[in-house]
Amino acid sequence: MTQLITPQLVTLDQNLGDSPADVIRVLAGKVAAAGRASEVEGLFTDAFAREQKTATGVPGGIAIPHCRSAAVTEPALAMARLSHKVDFGAKDGPADLIFFIAAPDGADQEHLKLLSKLARSLIKKDFTAALRAAATEQDIVDLVDGALADKPAAAASEPAAAPAAAGATAASTTTAAAGPKRIVAVTACPTGIAHTYMAADSLVAAAQEMGVDLQVETQGSSGAKPLDPAIIAAADAVIFAVDVDVRGKERFAGKPVINAPVKRGIDEPTKMVQEALAAADDPHARRVPHFGAEEQAERAAEEKGEHIGQKLKRALLTGVSYMIPFVAGGGLLIAIGFLLGGYEITGFADKMLVENNIFNLPTEFPNNAWGPLGAYIGAVLFKIGALSLGFLVPALAGYIAYAIADRPGIAPGFVAGAVSGFMGAGFLGAIVGGLLAGYIAFQIGKLDVPRWLRGLMPVVIIPLLASLVASGLMFLILGAPIVALTKALNTGLSGLTGAGAIVLGVILGLMMCFDLGGPVNKVAYSFAVAGLGTATVANQAPWQIMAAVMAAGMVPPLAMALATVLDKKLFSLAERENGKAAWLLGASFISEGAIPFAAADPLRVIPASMVGGAVTGALSMAFAVTSKAPHGGIFVFFAIDNFLLFFLSIAVGVVITALLVIALKRWAVRKPVEAEAVPVPAGV
Repeated sequence: MTQLITPQLVTLDQNLGDSPADVIRVLAGKVAAAGRASEVEGLFTDAFAREQKTATGVPGGIAIPHCRSAAVTEPALAMARLSHKVDFGAKDGPADLIFFIAAPDGADQEHLKLLSKLARSLIKKDFTAALRAAATEQDIVDLVDGALADKPAAAASEPAAAPAAAGATAASTTTAAAGPKRIVAVTACPTGIAHTYMAADSLVAAAQEMGVDLQVETQGSSGAKPLDPAIIAAADAVIFAVDVDVRGKERFAGKPVINAPVKRGIDEPTKMVQEALAAADDPHARRVPHFGAEEQAERAAEEKGEHIGQKLKRALLTGVSYMIPFVAGGGLLIAIGFLLGGYEITGFADKMLVENNIFNLPTEFPNNAWGPLGAYIGAVLFKIGALSLGFLVPALAGYIAYAIADRPGIAPGFVAGAVSGFMGAGFLGAIVGGLLAGYIAFQIGKLDVPRWLRGLMPVVIIPLLASLVASGLMFLILGAPIVALTKALNTGLSGLTGAGAIVLGVILGLMMCFDLGGPVNKVAYSFAVAGLGTATVANQAPWQIMAAVMAAGMVPPLAMALATVLDKKLFSLAERENGKAAWLLGASFISEGAIPFAAADPLRVIPASMVGGAVTGALSMAFAVTSKAPHGGIFVFFAIDNFLLFFLSIAVGVVITALLVIALKRWAVRKPVEAEAVPVPAGV
């Protein structure tokens, strides 16, 4: 197996820059120069993106930036001992020992086990002390190879670490006569290479010092061995130190639980164990929900002041996020169908697909630009897209209900959505039906039923009763008013011309740029895609709305990218790197590409984005630009009529926003507060 680290990959006592991005870029270059990666930029982008999700600094002056990347051809470790420490986000300060772990997308299990084993070694003080004392690059390589080699168990003074392949570590396998508290834990991070195992060993060491029996299941890349059900059953509490979903969470149902990011398991293991011990003795402690209904546990957060609006927002965003793939795929297929079959395809697609096939092409459309074959393929794509788009309303309702009641809510939600579609209540009906179905399913799930009936509740009783009540209410009471409101909205929008259409474009542009992928943005987007199914050649207003929404949503990331080019000094190195990626994200209609800029400077970036987005939305509506595709940005140019005007609308908004951001950053600077007027607390 290829050696993971060589002297060529080691850098000793050098200044590699002032920021994590500087250090990661240099180490990525080392990996590429050693022939372990095909390109520096791709590896740096993947590693820095991982760093932005969760800082990789850990206590002891150590940082472990890591990633899986398609640019990596062979697994590699690049190590740097810095003469100038860099802050990687650890609570105890900057780091001087940096281990950069670069793994291919398809890294084999043996390499992943070694990488995980190295990460576990870094929490041992004697190992890090030896790294700091090493005189040469070869000394570093020898130390790392020794840590990776199979050796006898660690001395009693060190916390025991089970092999990564086992997937579980135990602080103690025996119980004292008095019977210590028993805790089980799960650790997991997005990459599953470093933090997963370091958190496990840190929790184990803390529990050992406190005399607590703690066993950990590591759900990492190098394999995981599930905890014995008997051990889970005997546990007094459970710790989830995770940044991703816990696999098999239902195994821990009913146990008092402490939830935290995986990094807290490294930084504050003792506190987490103490919190778990306290939860074990607290009858009101939060517990792992039964049958995976995570949203039931979220209900307990009401006691901590969670507002009803936050619950509704979460449910609506969940529904929209699951709906979008149906809309994006279906909308693009419809657009390609129009390209091949022409606008008349809506009238002949069904008839052609019933009467013809690939071996019996139609003869009625000899004038089609693509010939009979093009007309037939266009009809196929159009119909697939139309059927996919037909799931818009049921999927929205189904996954809103899922967000409230978990899996038992899906079927009632889909049925309520289908009823909404049947009645013509559309997007608004899907929201009402989904909320109804989810709430009813959740309330039924809370009923205390006999043990023999519990197994039938999530698969039979809850879907049956919730579907009956929610869909019955839609048919009997709620559907007709929602249908009337939907028709009034559609009629009003279809009749918008001139100034009215421009005002609508301004409103949609403001909404798209207000929270960059948040609930307001999603409402505007969902409103646009919900209308695509009602658009016709005679009624192109829904296509115009879609074009305005997509154009405005492209403005923020493109504007931030342009601003970083026009005046680099106003932006940090990390922002300039984000600006490079924002060109592609913006061109693809991914508004979230501007989030790093908005998060760092919301009071300048968001207002500037809203101004540019409003101008773009207004221009798009004024130019009567239409888009038959719900997503894709400039890459679905074939589905956009008046594409040059579409491009011009975006360009104007981008320039306005970029110049506004630069102006605000230069001149709208907060005046410094006099120290004597507002004393600064110690440590701030």
